[in-house]
Amino acid sequence: MGRARDAILEALENLTADEFKKFKHKLLSVPLREGYGRIPRGTLLSMDAVDLTDKLVSFYLETYGAELTAAVLRDMGMQESAEQLEELLSQGSGAAPAAGIKAHSEKIAKPALHFVDQHRAALISRVTDVDGVLDVLHGRVLTEEQYQAVRAETTNPNKMRKLFSFAPAWDLTCKDLLLQALRDTQPYLVADLEPR
Repeated sequence: MGRARDAILEALENLTADEFKKFKHKLLSVPLREGYGRIPRGTLLSMDAVDLTDKLVSFYLETYGAELTAAVLRDMGMQESAEQLEELLSQGSGAAPAAGIKAHSEKIAKPALHFVDQHRAALISRVTDVDGVLDVLHGRVLTEEQYQAVRAETTNPNKMRKLFSFAPAWDLTCKDLLLQALRDTQPYLVADLEPR
């Protein structure tokens, strides 16, 4: 704890007097996440770097305060300072205190891909009983129109491609149902693809 606060303070202390003044003015107009209020203008304009750091942390907590600081720096055209702030936050205690910051969250926050997403290419080329899979999914995952659209394709790979074209609208349950259908109809294929 305190790492984000230190990173914010360091970023603010590296600003010139004019840049610091501009930072405070930008902070008054930067879009905020829902549920957060603005630091009152009267108190904000008279603050030095230490006071402003404390106020950012007390108003927005450390992670969002750091994220907001980086956003304002970017808005000012100070990409390098914003990146340095994000880099400071990403170092150290594997706990990732700045998980909300875009550059850092891209490194750590990606959830593991579902089996059907992870093995999409293999499933398209290797599933041989597409009709059996479709029968299981019909009415549960696929509408009648979708079911007929997939069945209308002439080859198994084309049928699987068509089936996957509906996947962006699926939730986790739909993907789980597809995986179960594959396990039921293509057990050896699924066993071959699953990690041992």
